[in-house]
Amino acid sequence: MRHSLPTIPQFYVTAPQPCPYLDGRMERKLFTALQGEQAEAMNDTLSKQGFRRSQNVLYRPSCADCCACLSARIRVADFQPSRSQRRVLKRNSDMQRYVTSAWATEDQYDLFRRYLDSRHADGGMADMDVFEFAAMVEETPVRTRVLEYISQDESGRRQLRAVCLSDVLDDGLSLVYSFFDPDQSALSLGSYMILDQIALARKVGLPYVYLGYWVPGSPKMDYKAKFSALEIYHDGVWRDLGDRESHTSATHPLSVKPIAEQVASLNLPKTLSAPITPTRIIRDL
Repeated sequence: MRHSLPTIPQFYVTAPQPCPYLDGRMERKLFTALQGEQAEAMNDTLSKQGFRRSQNVLYRPSCADCCACLSARIRVADFQPSRSQRRVLKRNSDMQRYVTSAWATEDQYDLFRRYLDSRHADGGMADMDVFEFAAMVEETPVRTRVLEYISQDESGRRQLRAVCLSDVLDDGLSLVYSFFDPDQSALSLGSYMILDQIALARKVGLPYVYLGYWVPGSPKMDYKAKFSALEIYHDGVWRDLGDRESHTSATHPLSVKPIAEQVASLNLPKTLSAPITPTRIIRDL
């Protein structure tokens, strides 16, 4: 018997769990599987509506009484590096970028483990083994690239300093995940990779670099607001970040639309022309 994938994507909601960005809050995600011939079109279309990819899943926050997480992207044409960002570029002027297909290596995993043990030892990815790491990199149904950043140490040996996993969208580069040498904090490698992604997007004519979520009130997300020409996705519209202090992480019981309304308002690729019926596709897990 032949089985086919459903024409209309099915959307689900995760069970609440502790928020990784703001203490004392619970997070919940709206997500759908990314599969079949429409995978790239779905990734392109939903990324423009605040979704992110993780392996073969697209998701965005849908917390019960909090909407602090704001999808962020940089307008490449309007970006101008700050003085401190120009210093970051100068400090890494000897760095070489190598772009490969989505293929995991032992050197990448070794660097990944050192990064996690130093920066996120108590995070949700702390126990990832080499097979889970390979799945994170390689399980992708869309155009994904691995960018390796290599420089020479004092003895002249080539050293892998940083790695960025990026999706190629129809309107930009989307930074899925990045990690770097924790012993090279003076190089500001996290910021350097974003700056290099902007340069690469400009070179190939892509208008945006998607950075994931900016969360006002979260110190670990604060660095994203330091990039000029930053836009955030709020109430269904991309707009300039403006005064970062005007954004708040305050909660309100009416701040989030019902899940069925969120799904019904989504735009899907034109090839998926059938209407979404929320009562049929929403599942709580």
